[in-house]
Amino acid sequence: MRIRFVDAFTPRPFGGNPAAVVLLPDSPAFPADTWLQQVAAEVNLSETAYAHPLPEGTPDADWALRWFTPTTEVDMCGHATLATAHVLHTTGTATGTIRFAARCGILTATAHDDGTITLDFPTAPIAPAALPDGVDRAIGAPVLSVHDTGPAVGDLVVEVADERTVLALSPDLPAVARLSRRGIIVTAAADDPDSGYDFVSRCFFPNAGIDEDPVTGSAHTALAPFWSARLGRTELTGRQGTAARSGLVRTALRGERTLLTGSAVTVIDGELLAAP
Repeated sequence: MRIRFVDAFTPRPFGGNPAAVVLLPDSPAFPADTWLQQVAAEVNLSETAYAHPLPEGTPDADWALRWFTPTTEVDMCGHATLATAHVLHTTGTATGTIRFAARCGILTATAHDDGTITLDFPTAPIAPAALPDGVDRAIGAPVLSVHDTGPAVGDLVVEVADERTVLALSPDLPAVARLSRRGIIVTAAADDPDSGYDFVSRCFFPNAGIDEDPVTGSAHTALAPFWSARLGRTELTGRQGTAARSGLVRTALRGERTLLTGSAVTVIDGELLAAP
């Protein structure tokens, strides 16, 4: 059984967000949940994705897709979906637009001639929220606004003053864990409008076993409507991460759907010996 490590939302190795991808091309179903979780814990990346083909003629979808952090299964993951689509395309296993059946519904991934892939995800129903007690102390910076991202994403979007504040954060992770179901997305407008991106973010998900996620596709389903409302444009680019590791996500808001576009690169291709 092959396992591949893919850096997503970056065109270069050792950037973006790494995900492990395990394709099950000859399986009609997923292995036992215990095994799926054990592999994800062993890999110890923010997400491990598993995909198997659906029977020919299945309506709406071609592959079933699931994602696991080192500690739990999640409802939605953008970078591991991008990584899975990248593996399917680069190995010749699939062509054109790939349709995935996942816990959050039907997702699609469309490859382009320039090597990028566009994901079609549900837009998070972002809404203003009351300022939770202690949120400024938890992230270590003054807070301008707080928004809830709804049940599918399960985060708080916390707006701070500027890009420099986002990059300098050193949050109290146990305090962050008490404030939301999955974690906190901290964001600000880009300091330089000519930098090639419109907003920045960092994501802290201690309740999912991820202290900080380098580049989070699902977070951008909330960041896209958040910043589109402020900047007056439906197509934006977000930069997530720190100086040590970051990536770019191009977003296009389409009402109830958000398009997320990025690149990916395979950095490790190996054999998984602990078969289910």
